[in-house]
Amino acid sequence: MDIKSKIFLIAGPTASGKSSFAIKLAKKINGEIINADSMQVYKELSVLTARPKKKDQKKIKHHLYGFQSVKKNFSTGQWLMFAKKKIKEIKKKNKIPILVGGTGLYFKAITEGLVKIPKIPLKLRIRVRDLQKKLGQDKFYKRLIKIDPLIKNKINPKDPQRSIRAFEVKKYSKVSLIEWFKKTDKKFEDEDFLKIYIEVSRPDLIERINRRVHEMFRNGAIHEVKGFLKIKVKKDKSPNKIIGIKEIDKFLMGEYDLRTVKDLISIKTRQYAKRQSTWARGQMSSWEKIDYRDLSTFLKKF
Repeated sequence: MDIKSKIFLIAGPTASGKSSFAIKLAKKINGEIINADSMQVYKELSVLTARPKKKDQKKIKHHLYGFQSVKKNFSTGQWLMFAKKKIKEIKKKNKIPILVGGTGLYFKAITEGLVKIPKIPLKLRIRVRDLQKKLGQDKFYKRLIKIDPLIKNKINPKDPQRSIRAFEVKKYSKVSLIEWFKKTDKKFEDEDFLKIYIEVSRPDLIERINRRVHEMFRNGAIHEVKGFLKIKVKKDKSPNKIIGIKEIDKFLMGEYDLRTVKDLISIKTRQYAKRQSTWARGQMSSWEKIDYRDLSTFLKKF
């Protein structure tokens, strides 16, 4: 295998050891690491997002970590633009790009491109959502097929979110969502990538998550949240969804004791890891699945 021409993608649930594996791989293949985690882009939140430590970032060049303010919106499209630029820069140095993270949409964007659908007016979006609630999903899906026959067998009839999206796109643009997908601009081909998904058994992952939560508190999670709360980020901004902010805020207000906070953060992190694994089963079926205990053996290939 000619790995020099490849772009490595490393995904897996939170706390599966992606970052440390990426560093070992980068040393072995002369690579540089690009962040593919939507929450590790924020400069004000390094502890809660488990951003690679500074000492690790000194060992291997890391890109797109902690460079974005929590006050600003940051989209998948913006990340894709930055990531493509970094891949080009790294390849120019005759090094190998290694994208690592837990955000499935980022990996989908880099491998499949982004669909450039026009922005749907809020009034229409509300109207479509109200119609779906009124009709129920079964009848709404039948209505969708009537206005957009191309959707049939392309979207799960039981998936309200995608059905609503397809309906509003057709209504607004007069063009099927399927046609919009065909217009997607793909920068890379599938053979450009070497895709690795790290798997961890549920009991082991729970143990790793619990250890990480305790480590976060030792590393200053409470102090970090205090600083974040002073910034007064608008409630609809993505950083507010980071696990730990809401829980530590309630601890600071005296609503939770420390043990409760740690337990809640662990539970929510486990739930998030489960969602990541579900995404991987549906969207990453072609990826090479490697048990985290076999990563050292895998490295010997290179």
